Amino acid sequence: MEATEIREKIEEAHEGHSAESDARFRRLTAIYLGVIAMLLAIASLGGSNATKVMLNANIQASDIYGYYQSKYIRQTIYRVTAEELERQLLAEPGMPEEAKAKIGAAVRRYSDRAERYETDPSTGEGKKELLAKAKEWETRRDLAAERDPNFDFAEVLFQIAIVLGSVSIVAASRALVKLSGGLAVVASLLMINGYFLIVHLPLE
Repeated sequence: MEATEIREKIEEAHEGHSAESDARFRRLTAIYLGVIAMLLAIASLGGSNATKVMLNANIQASDIYGYYQSKYIRQTIYRVTAEELERQLLAEPGMPEEAKAKIGAAVRRYSDRAERYETDPSTGEGKKELLAKAKEWETRRDLAAERDPNFDFAEVLFQIAIVLGSVSIVAASRALVKLSGGLAVVASLLMINGYFLIVHLPLE
């Protein structure tokens, strides 16, 4: 057997081995891309939920603050009315006792209503209780707002990782799939951080 024939057989075996290796690489990369697509869907779900919570909490807080303002206005009206009646009693000491009694009863009634507007644990609709509820919704909104960018960044990185992985299949490029994997790892960490908020991103 001549040297050229031996060389040709070695090259053919090498080419066959390379083709088999590339086929295996493409199969594994396709499976990897399926996993990345699944993680992208999970990140998208987290981002969508965070946005919904943020919008809903903002609406709830705004509504409660509006109700709080209406309570404040009514409370002010009752207090002013009670003070006016008290001044009337002081200004007219010769007023008949029956009229004084009625005005005194009105003063107590308006004062009691003003106090109930300040705090009313039985209904949970006093100013104090409403303010606490509004603060709670604001906390939920701020928490969701802090989670949302993690999911946004994760989605972008997952999408880039999928594009690079797809190109690596066509080109049978191990370097591209490694780069894709690195981006996918970062995206996964961001997604996890979005759900659990382990680290606060310095976005400001």
